[in-house]
Amino acid sequence: DLMLKLQEETKCHNINFVTPEHVVPQVIEAVYHAVEMGLNIPIVYNTSSYDSVRSLQLLDGIVDIYMPDFKFWTQETSLKLCKAKDYPEVTRGVIKEMHRQVGDLVFNESGLAKSGLLVRHLVMPGLVDEGKKILEFLANEISIDTYVNIMEQYRPTFKVGSGETRSRGGFTKYEEIDRPVHSAEMEQMHQHAKSLGLWRLENYEPLTPPLHELM
Repeated sequence: DLMLKLQEETKCHNINFVTPEHVVPQVIEAVYHAVEMGLNIPIVYNTSSYDSVRSLQLLDGIVDIYMPDFKFWTQETSLKLCKAKDYPEVTRGVIKEMHRQVGDLVFNESGLAKSGLLVRHLVMPGLVDEGKKILEFLANEISIDTYVNIMEQYRPTFKVGSGETRSRGGFTKYEEIDRPVHSAEMEQMHQHAKSLGLWRLENYEPLTPPLHELM
């Protein structure tokens, strides 16, 4: 009922499920019944990419648009900053499966996203080399036509500068990311994307509309 209300009354362009991996069976059941009742706008799966490929396989033919993050490239950084050493490996497999299902991002006649893959990468201070590896993966192993949103909105807050005591022992400091991203780092990322042949870049050149206009 809520999805239909969003479509019919609020006039939403899509239904966006955020980090829904733990409730995939319920999502499938809800979408099934909503479609039977007239739902016809795209289904968006919005995620950090730390997902089960098996869960994604269950969504084949149900999700129209996948919107994953790719945060870190190395195990060392992933272990320290998101406490998941296997995040890079998991994310590579997840994005490959997403692209297998929906392909590159395509738009309808109104210029709104209709189906496909849209990958986001939040540039982190001092981690441009990892970001470049992520772009290389997308260009070489996914598609040169991948729509990529290279984001610069990282801001250090909470205990980034002071560090924290871990619940299982030890003390972790994050001084290396205790600053915003420099404009030069963003420029390096955009230039590297261009050098790889990636051309569908959010807010870089007027080749594609801004993200907020797609969704």
